[in-house]
Amino acid sequence: MAALTAQPVPTAGLTPTYAAAAGGGDTAPIGTNLLLHVINGGGAPVTLTIVTPGTADGLAIADTAKAIAAGASAFVPLRPVYRNPVTGRAALTYSGVTSVTVAVLQLP
Repeated sequence: MAALTAQPVPTAGLTPTYAAAAGGGDTAPIGTNLLLHVINGGGAPVTLTIVTPGTADGLAIADTAKAIAAGASAFVPLRPVYRNPVTGRAALTYSGVTSVTVAVLQLP
């Protein structure tokens, strides 16, 4: 499991650094200006799951799942609802990690 860090996007733009998605999952910072960019360079679809640890009216809030087609990418906001109360970070898992890379981008 890797602890991803946010990469600030300056006015001049950014060439982000991507990390290989970890088989055991990753953690990421959360915030209103943070986006997770997932690139699936593999030949099969991959599902990203972000754990939602909270409840509403005593009912568990469903985890967020985003399917990413083979050769495609997705941007997912890292909202405060994903905050793990123990770590303060979002927990990410992937249905497959072969040729999957990730980066957390911090928008101005």
